[in-house]
Amino acid sequence: MISKKPIRIISLILILSIIVNVESEAVFGKKKSSLFGKDNDSEYIILSGGPALRKWEDLRIEKYQHDRWWGNFIRSARARIQELRKEKGEKYKITWLVYKPSYETRSSEDDNPLISWVNSVQKKYNVNLVWIFKSNEITNYINNGRDRKKTKIDGFEYYGHSNRYAFLIEYSNDIIGASTVYLHENDLKQIRRTSFNRKAICVSYGCNTGESMSKKWRQATGIKMRAAIGKTDYSNPLKPVVVPPGYWNDFRLRLKRRR
Repeated sequence: MISKKPIRIISLILILSIIVNVESEAVFGKKKSSLFGKDNDSEYIILSGGPALRKWEDLRIEKYQHDRWWGNFIRSARARIQELRKEKGEKYKITWLVYKPSYETRSSEDDNPLISWVNSVQKKYNVNLVWIFKSNEITNYINNGRDRKKTKIDGFEYYGHSNRYAFLIEYSNDIIGASTVYLHENDLKQIRRTSFNRKAICVSYGCNTGESMSKKWRQATGIKMRAAIGKTDYSNPLKPVVVPPGYWNDFRLRLKRRR
């Protein structure tokens, strides 16, 4: 009869040799063994639209005015960046697209260094801040901002003005109550769906995008987008909410899960 003790000793030696080999590879810069998980070479994209100007909004009836505070779409994005950095770690790739012209004009109007304040967020949280000027720069970055064969997109979130058909990247800054720079739902077909991880998280915190644009987003990317049916409210920029009787377009799905 063969003793089990030598077999156990041999098994233990083999396990120890594997562990030592993996650790030595890590120390000398070689690729780590899959036993310890693959490096997470992916990216999260956050898009911030621009604020309206007070000179236009002050002409409206008060209840219809927008952006009394300049930083609605910056502070909410910053809070999300902070969450991601804490959750994913310092090396995780976070890219922040911000529409610069509206912040430049609002900076002059408020007489505050808004561009410097936005830059300070980039420095504090080590994010890839990309100032944008045209709407096609958004789809261009999604497709070509990095080598998408190697770096897939884990998530995309939008903070800004919108309607059911478009992200209004600029709104009521050039012309009262109008948008001159926007990403329309028909432009989404320019996005290469292979840019995204299949389980990517996509959310729009703009008004009404759950009514049409989110469907076009899914058609273009293959990814569901959580979005509002109705208006959103940034009174607490740390947590934008949907204004009743509106609701998130995944409300029924979440209700089923709770049951």
